Amino acid sequence: MRTMQIAIKLKAWTQSVAAVALVSVLAACGGGGGGDSSSSSSSSSSVLNGGSLPASPTQQPIAANAANTVAITVGFGVKGVINIPTVSVTVCAPGSTTNCQTVDNIQVDTGSFGLRVVSSQLSSVLGSLQVTQVAGGALAECATFADGYTWGSVRTASVTIGGETTTTSIPVQIIGDMASSTVPAGCTGVAQNTASALGANGILGIGTAPNDCGATCANASTAANNSNYFACPSGTSCTRTAVPTAQQVTNPVAKFATDNNGVIVQMPPVGNTGASSATGTLVFGIGTQSNNALAAAQTFTTNAWGDLNNSVFNGTTVQAFLDSGSNAYFFSDSSLAQCGSTYAGFYCPSSAQTRSISLVGLNGAKTTANIGILSAATLFGSGSNYAFNDLAGQLSGSSSFDLGLPFFYGRYVYFGIDQTPGGQAPYVAF
Repeated sequence: MRTMQIAIKLKAWTQSVAAVALVSVLAACGGGGGGDSSSSSSSSSSVLNGGSLPASPTQQPIAANAANTVAITVGFGVKGVINIPTVSVTVCAPGSTTNCQTVDNIQVDTGSFGLRVVSSQLSSVLGSLQVTQVAGGALAECATFADGYTWGSVRTASVTIGGETTTTSIPVQIIGDMASSTVPAGCTGVAQNTASALGANGILGIGTAPNDCGATCANASTAANNSNYFACPSGTSCTRTAVPTAQQVTNPVAKFATDNNGVIVQMPPVGNTGASSATGTLVFGIGTQSNNALAAAQTFTTNAWGDLNNSVFNGTTVQAFLDSGSNAYFFSDSSLAQCGSTYAGFYCPSSAQTRSISLVGLNGAKTTANIGILSAATLFGSGSNYAFNDLAGQLSGSSSFDLGLPFFYGRYVYFGIDQTPGGQAPYVAF
């Protein structure tokens, strides 16, 4: 037997999304590699159990051999968390090209904004990363996700991903470098301040926003009650504080010299019953190089956080978002059977299911996205697969529809970074 941790990363603190608990499940030991066991008609019939799935998209990622690319890996990773796409990130002391450390297994999260790295993974360079000072104290952040929070100081660093490097040092969150006793009362939920608890060595937030809070945290009147930033005199007694946008945790892509207007997440197709691993490509820039043209069937302008707030599911208006940091589709549908306690939070329909959501952009662009759903118990039963394109879970009473990593397999998904005023509006496309 081995323990397979199942986690989700939903939107950052700025989003009103219902929390889904992080749970651990026991999966039966499986031999050999994974793959699509539905290749035979008998196994496919057994898996579908009389139901049907929509046709899967079939785009293949480009090779990650250009300066504006980096390989994305889904596999066992840090702790066997399913559907966690990761890349390698290099963190350097400000102004240095040699005092650096490369950290593998950083989660690619298009539903959040900014780089966060677990402190234990930066042992050789951490002491050279200066803690930001604000309001008479060290600056710390409580970044809240649907399944918990990360707590730690905000420091400045130069960041390199693939062949792209930030032109200046940028604010990043160092997860877990402050004692648990310093966590303020306003920071609640399940602590995810270690690589084991997080299921990754950090989070790379590369969604549509250039920083992780914006005006809400910069404005003293709104920051007093809503800021996720805290000033910590002497590293303790942390209280909420306003923080100028330039000192907020920053989306590294927005600070690249070129290829800084967005990203393309390209994941390969996987079979209906999953695969042991998957390798895709993260491409920086959209329309800036010969390998990153905008070639989407539909482009949707969004709010600043990448949300499609006028989308419709089952006749109800929902806030939809495309989030590689969620390891399943998450939405509310009372017609789908939920799993028992072993796979709590996921759907376990008796037969394969198809659901449709109408995605609507602020620009009026509209399309119907069809998603497939297989029982989580069936999918996890292999015990050896980590990449799934038809895993779904429940958001109780939620008016949100989270198109998580399963939606990305076999697609090129584009995220245009907000450059308003005076530049491009934020958008998503596929």
